[in-house]
Order: sequence, then structure tokens, then C-alpha cells
Amino acid sequence: MPEPLNVAIVGCGIGHMHAQAYRTLPELFRLMAVCDIDQSKARQFAAIHDIPRMVGDLADLCAMEDIDVIDICTPPGLHFAQVQQVLASGKHAICEKPLVGSLREADALIAAEAAAGRRVMPIFQYRFGHGLQKLKLLIERGVAGRAYLATVETAWRRRASYYDVPWRGKWATEMGGALLGHAIHAHDMLTYALGPIRSVFCRAATLVNAIEVEDTAAVALEMADGSLATLAVTLGSSAEMTRHRFCFSGMAAESNTRPYSNSGDPWTFVGDTPEQTTLIEATLATFEPLPEGYAGQFYRFYHALHNGSELPVTLQDARASLELVTALYDSQRRRQPVNLPVQPDHPMYAGWLPVAPPSAC
Repeated sequence: MPEPLNVAIVGCGIGHMHAQAYRTLPELFRLMAVCDIDQSKARQFAAIHDIPRMVGDLADLCAMEDIDVIDICTPPGLHFAQVQQVLASGKHAICEKPLVGSLREADALIAAEAAAGRRVMPIFQYRFGHGLQKLKLLIERGVAGRAYLATVETAWRRRASYYDVPWRGKWATEMGGALLGHAIHAHDMLTYALGPIRSVFCRAATLVNAIEVEDTAAVALEMADGSLATLAVTLGSSAEMTRHRFCFSGMAAESNTRPYSNSGDPWTFVGDTPEQTTLIEATLATFEPLPEGYAGQFYRFYHALHNGSELPVTLQDARASLELVTALYDSQRRRQPVNLPVQPDHPMYAGWLPVAPPSAC
């Protein structure tokens, strides 16, 4: 086994969950440093996760010759510049969602990654739950058959206190609302399973909290394979849940409804005939579980780096999620369907931030 990778984390919010995942894989990763502009947070973080170094400036991390990977867990508005800074220092980058605020920035990072000879892995840890991985296996083996319909529900609750964090709920710093920051994982799970989207029609509004960005949406999709899908999103559900349901010619598949881990077991798979159910069971008997969530993504990242294989989540994957977000905001504002792909001459290719924050999104 090659040596573990030395990792530094930037940002002490969601960074805690990243650190916990790395610590479950001690043979693959060593946590060497943490960076936060709030030094008291950095000290506490370092003590909790047994990290030997703490700094207040990303440049200090970039200058550390023994760091292999810098994991960016900062507010979204900082990601573009910070990923570029990490690549320029000759280190690999991992970056929380949303990756950046426009397709133009995503394309610039794709070019920067190629020029640097280092890798950038965006975070989509929901992909690696065992339930979703079983669905992926059934699709890849041809057991599922043709897709007909998928429904995705993201019904969470965010009260006013959630937006006491200064950068949340604002276009300039959060860069979007529920479609960008909350439901993006559930929507990535859809395209991870079924592939690209052909067309979207979106209704979105700010109904739950007094914020600039949207917190509720209803979306109709046509997938590139001809199947249909719906997305329902709200941050005003007293009972929180996330659910995916897929109807194929050979089976129906449904996730559990845990709001923040619905990609994990149990999922239900029902064959269209008794013979199909037997085939599903036989296929699932070959399933080989790997780590889930953040640990699952980091585990696959490590092996991809050492094998020279494709990363478990690529910049192209993150770009596809941002292309969907771009199309959703465009459709919502123009009240018209929008076809994908979004081309560089599209008015929102350079970003979807409004010139002036609207009263309702």
C-alpha cells in the first residue's frame, strides 16, 4: 500500500464532517493542518481532530511542502479563487459544493486543472450510499430496463436562526438558495443514475424566510433518454425528508426518506414480474459494499490518484450540476422551458446572480 496522503482542511464548519471521514481512513490519509480566519475556531478544530498545525491564511498551507491535498470547506463565493490558488501551489484540491458560481468559472477550473497537472475533486458524497450504488449496479447490468419516470423530493426545514450566519441567504455570498445549496445533492443523484437532462421548466419562490434567494421550487424535467422527472424542493417542511423514486420498464426503485442520508440502505427494488424480481435479487447478491458518504468519496479519491484512474467525482460532474442550476434559474426568471446544454453565448453562462436582488425568486 502506498503512503497515506497528507491533507489540510480550510474552513471549520462543514470541515468537521470531512475531518471525521478522513479519520476513519487512517491508512489512506493523515490530517496535517487546518486553516481558518477565526483562530479560536482553528484551535478548537485542531484539538478535536488531533491536527498538529493551524494557520489563518490559505497561502501558509500552500507553502507547506509536505501537504498533498488541500480540502476547501469555505463559503461558496471563495471557492473559485481558492481552488486556483491550491492548483498553482502544486497540490491537489477537494472542494465542497457548490463548486463555483457560473459555468464560465467551472470551465476555467477545468482548464486550470489540466494546466497544473493536479486533480480537483468536487464533493458529491451522497453518490456513494449503498442504496444508490445498488440502483447504479442494476442500471449498468441492464436489469432496470428503460427509464419512464423519476421523482425527487427535498423537503427540509430551515428557520430564521439558520440565516443568522452572515453569508447565508444572500446572492453575493451564498450565490443561490435551495436549488443551489440544499437540493443539489439530490439532483446530482438523479443525473448520476439516469444521465444528462434535455430540458427544464422551473417555478421557484421565496416563501419560508425573509432572504434574498429561493427556498421553494417545483421543476419538470425531460431527460436525454426521453424519460421524465420532477423535482420538488422546500426549506419549509416541518417533517424533513428526502426521497427518490424511479419507474423503469423492468422494476420500480424507491429510497428511504432520511433527509440527509437517503442514498444509503434501505432501498426497495420491485421487479415487474416474478422472474424480474429474481434477477434483481441475483444481481444484488453480487454487490460489493465500499465505504459510504464522505469516507466513501475520499476512499475512491485516494485509489484514483494512485491508480491514475478517473476521480469518483470530476469537474465535469460539478459542471453538469451547475448547468442544471443555470437552466433552472433561467427558466424561473423567464417563465419558459430551457433546453440543455447551456452554451457559452447564453446570458447566464457567466453567472446567474441578479443585477438587483428580487423580492421573490
